[in-house]
Amino acid sequence: MTDLTENPGLSLNAVVRGACPHDCPDTCSLLTTVQAGVATRVQGNPDHPQTGGVLCNKVSRYTERSYHPERLLQPLRRAGPRGSGQFEPVSWDEALRDIAARLSAIAARDPQAIVPYSYAGTMGLVQAEGMAARFFNRLGASLLDRSICSAAGGEGLTQTLGGKVGMRVEFFAESKLILIWGSNSIASNLHFWRYAQQAKRNGARLICIDPRRSETAEKCHEHIALLPGTDGALALALMHELIAHDWLDHDYIAQHTLGWQALRARALQWTPERAAAICGVPVEQIKTLARDYGQSMGQRQRQPAAIRLNYGMQRVRGGGNASRAIACLPALIGAWRHRAGGLLLSSSGAFPVDKAALQRPDLLAGRKPRTINMITIGNDLLAPASAVFGPKIEALIVYNSNPVAVAPESGKVVQGFARKDLFTVVLEHFQTDTADYADYILPATTQLEHWDVHGAYGHTDVLLNRPAIAPQGQARPNSQIFRDLAAHMGFNDACFLDNDETLCRKAFAGKVDFNALLDKGFATLSLPEAPYANGNFPTLSGKCEFFSARLAAQGLDGLPEHVPNYETAGSSALYPLAMISPPARNFLNSTFVNVKSLRSMEGEPVLEMHSADADARGVKTGDVVRVFNQRGDYVVRAEVSTRARPGVVNSLGVWWRKFGLAGTNVNQLTSQHLTDLGRGPVFYDCLVEVSLATAPATQAA
Repeated sequence: MTDLTENPGLSLNAVVRGACPHDCPDTCSLLTTVQAGVATRVQGNPDHPQTGGVLCNKVSRYTERSYHPERLLQPLRRAGPRGSGQFEPVSWDEALRDIAARLSAIAARDPQAIVPYSYAGTMGLVQAEGMAARFFNRLGASLLDRSICSAAGGEGLTQTLGGKVGMRVEFFAESKLILIWGSNSIASNLHFWRYAQQAKRNGARLICIDPRRSETAEKCHEHIALLPGTDGALALALMHELIAHDWLDHDYIAQHTLGWQALRARALQWTPERAAAICGVPVEQIKTLARDYGQSMGQRQRQPAAIRLNYGMQRVRGGGNASRAIACLPALIGAWRHRAGGLLLSSSGAFPVDKAALQRPDLLAGRKPRTINMITIGNDLLAPASAVFGPKIEALIVYNSNPVAVAPESGKVVQGFARKDLFTVVLEHFQTDTADYADYILPATTQLEHWDVHGAYGHTDVLLNRPAIAPQGQARPNSQIFRDLAAHMGFNDACFLDNDETLCRKAFAGKVDFNALLDKGFATLSLPEAPYANGNFPTLSGKCEFFSARLAAQGLDGLPEHVPNYETAGSSALYPLAMISPPARNFLNSTFVNVKSLRSMEGEPVLEMHSADADARGVKTGDVVRVFNQRGDYVVRAEVSTRARPGVVNSLGVWWRKFGLAGTNVNQLTSQHLTDLGRGPVFYDCLVEVSLATAPATQAA
């Protein structure tokens, strides 16, 4: 077979280098085997150190997804009531002409009435951002606050460390203590887990901090099952103990931090006893954790301690402040001095992406459109025009997302999408819950069928994706669909003529050797091994900022603090159980739910309950239960499990609504509230009650 890194055209027989496009820290390098023009196998690239030839179950079945019998292969136009899922085939030209005419008419009144809605269905810079951003900027459409996943944690990190930066993931293999905080790494960060296991074999101690006893928690030396939304309190109590026992690196604090005395005073208010009462964990567990962490970098030991922070802990009201508090910890003990010490939440801030070249904000031509937060789309679709809100939303263009399934308080989301006066276009691979409500569905290519270039948020390599096979049926890349729409709307700007390879080259122009990407499929950023050993944080001060003057200038607390949940565990007699909805192991958000082999592995939607909570309600494993609160209800099968702690139920997501027992999913119950920092979601800040229910014996089709 020929390797397409030597032949930019498609070949009938080849092994093609690509990149996993999905919303995962690992961003794996892929090898796709093509025989007679058909992709027969997708495997991890053994030459890419971060991938190491290993893929997760999901992506190793990528050919099953690309050749799925329900794959959308031609444009479709709605032929029945909105939401019925009834469509008829239509030509590309007819679809594009009608869409362009409808959008032009709306734009003539106010282009802000048109809203793009997208997220991380692909993480590629070309298919997620490039041509689509140019199109909407040229149109003058509303902007979208893409905050549904990581905004609170990212803002907390930025306010403390200066950006989404941290230690390099490969050096976790050398750590002697690893705190895995808010992450089920086995399911959602597999290649980090490989490094953690290497460290464990070399004598490292692994501690998992998570309300749920996940697969990862089971394989760590210790599990701290705190209540949802109490991570900030735990971090502040750890600071208290570090101070009280003088487990501090005074030299590092003096030289490389800002606001120490103020943070010290705040932390001394947080005794382990106070935090234990809030977190719902034993006092001794907090004291022991502080001792293990504080003594790891003591003068006698110098054993590097590292924190792998992930996004589970920041999907609550105080998620931004909790992230800030945790991000302060490594500086207190000088963990940054060692390349295997420090913290990693996201590495995305290390990538020198030329977003202006890709997105062309100059096309706005001085206009300043409003911004719609994707989390509040349920409320916003139902909002009337007003001086504050602006024009009523008249058109929605959805790509790389499935908001009817993934957005919170989905009862309102469905009500908004069902509006008869809303014009909706969905770019998709499959007829998702959202696509059911479209006026037009436009078939998009999968990763095996288009060019793209990728950064990462779990390592520091740039990856190139080359098309391995021709587009299936009439599918087109997102980028081409927006080029075509631009042409039909009369946008003749030269930037709409850039092809996808050109966009790939522009993304890192002058920063990353594109020839190296063509040759190997990946390129490693040149970064220090221990980037903050001598300070040099990318903050304005160059220091780790315990106190943020920027937050204080906004009237916010400049110091990290525990911010209680909107719906604090134990605060409601009507809804006494806290609920979290972590991702199912065999799906990625709502992607892969319709891949039969993965759905068979996952089983069915379940609600994990601790035996104490189940017994009090007469619930047994296999019973159908009604989970409900003031926002709605969700019918699901119960599983009495040690994975759930008392007072907390776990509903694994994100299943498509159409696979639920009653045609709904867990987001019937989640709220549209926003986090303290970053305007992020609060999916895990949710109180419910559970009762036995009657439901159909089988799942919805």
